[in-house]
Amino acid sequence: MRADKDKTLRKLKTVRGQIDGLIRMVEDDRYCIEISTQLMASIGILKNINRDILHAHLRHCVSEAFEDPESKKQKIDEIISVIDKLAR
Repeated sequence: MRADKDKTLRKLKTVRGQIDGLIRMVEDDRYCIEISTQLMASIGILKNINRDILHAHLRHCVSEAFEDPESKKQKIDEIISVIDKLAR
């Protein structure tokens, strides 16, 4: 992985803390909107992490693969697959 590992881990640990908080909120029968707000915050961080990882992938892995035609095709197909999944 070429993305900033420390930054990625820090964000993932933040989401883990938020998920633990969400579990407590559900167990404590907290107000639905409060739970939803926290869910959206967690999703936002995960999207941000994914964006950072994909940017690093494009800048490093994909650009390096362009030196080899077969690797180039494979990397482009991978990105198309990810874009298709994100569009769902």
